[in-house]
Amino acid sequence: MNQDMQTLFQIAAIGIIVAMIHTVLKQMDKEDYAHWVTLIGFVVVLFMVVRKLNMLFSEIKTLFFLQ
Repeated sequence: MNQDMQTLFQIAAIGIIVAMIHTVLKQMDKEDYAHWVTLIGFVVVLFMVVRKLNMLFSEIKTLFFLQ
């Protein structure tokens, strides 16, 4: 449970940092860079979620002896 909460806080921190950088870049009229930062943040979070889903499916396989 501790690692799950840590992952949630990491995703929240990435979201806050990306939102701040996006806002600063948009204020500086660098909207292209702002969109790239948002996309990169999304991809990082997506990889984190995919890793967690892979771990979940491995646990389910082990639970039901499908390995």
